[in-house]
Amino acid sequence: MTRSTHPNKDIEKALRHAEDQGWRIKESTGRGHAWGSLYCPYNDVECRCGEFCITSVWSTPKSPDNHARQLRRVVDNCTTRRQQPPNTDSE
Repeated sequence: MTRSTHPNKDIEKALRHAEDQGWRIKESTGRGHAWGSLYCPYNDVECRCGEFCITSVWSTPKSPDNHARQLRRVVDNCTTRRQQPPNTDSE
């Protein structure tokens, strides 16, 4: 099942970046401020104590640009991902 797109284009770009890095996105089904959640693909004990393994995606943040940057920062600073060797598929 495919997810719906986020109403803000900057946040949607950040979500696509997260998906490209293996993060799973789950949309919220209930009411509230959260549009959904990002789930780390590693979610292990050493991954910053699990503090950033789940991140909320807001539906209407005060500053969408800042929220999109924050989501990218969480994905890019994943400690487990940073410890893996870079992908060198140069065939």
